[in-house]
Amino acid sequence: MDTFIQQIFNGLTVGSVYSLFALGLTLVYGILHIPNFAHGALYMVGGYITLMMMTHAGLHYVLAIFISVIVVGLLAVLMERVVFYPLRNTPPLQDKIAAIGIMLFLEALIQFIWGAEYRSMPTPFGRVVEFLGITVTTQRILIIAAAVIIMLLLYLFLKKTMTGAAIIAMSQNREGAFLSGINANKTAMLTFFISGALAAVASSISAPINLVFPGMGHLVILKAFVIIIIGGMGSIPGAIIGGYILGFSESLGAAFISNDYKDLIAFILLIMILTLRPKGLFAREVQ
Repeated sequence: MDTFIQQIFNGLTVGSVYSLFALGLTLVYGILHIPNFAHGALYMVGGYITLMMMTHAGLHYVLAIFISVIVVGLLAVLMERVVFYPLRNTPPLQDKIAAIGIMLFLEALIQFIWGAEYRSMPTPFGRVVEFLGITVTTQRILIIAAAVIIMLLLYLFLKKTMTGAAIIAMSQNREGAFLSGINANKTAMLTFFISGALAAVASSISAPINLVFPGMGHLVILKAFVIIIIGGMGSIPGAIIGGYILGFSESLGAAFISNDYKDLIAFILLIMILTLRPKGLFAREVQ
């Protein structure tokens, strides 16, 4: 029983990271219908900036995360202005190719600057605590708490502010949003900033229990696409619930089946759910 509870907590930790990461990908897809393959590279850059702010600038972990959020958010906005905006009227394939190009460029740049070796990130939240028969670190508790707070704040922003309403309006009906006077450029830029910020937070809070390296975004971006397909393309609730479904599935599968097949669970789960619901769990019509 203790093992089951331990794996449930681990699944909650992993699912929190997946949900945060997938939320940013979902927001961009909902607004611009762009499957941003470069989102994994933003995740990677966020981890490196936090690490370097701590080790080179001597900043506290929390302050380093804040700087990473700002830098990666602005990098995402630059990506939208320089790459995706000029391609807005081109065939969809060009967006995908451009996103892959950005991903490869950022990975090569990071590897050129900091090398290809794996790095560990120190954390002031490394204390081990025990409760309910399980042993966890305060870093894992921080991951869950931070994810829940950020997702709640994002929900309130989208539902309670005019700017958030503009983002939702564009995701539901782009033409109608344009006709009602919504500034499409500002909305797209803000959406990319939020997307980059979420990627930076996800990598920064998960890096202390994993590692930082140039290819750290590869598997995460694949799983994020699985999550948003399972949840329904462009669905924010689907991204959150899909992230936790995958987190619990991987954690329980690794404990009771085999850790060797943990990363296959995402794709098995994808096939099972799409067999029953081809449009995902929370699919909505895209205008």
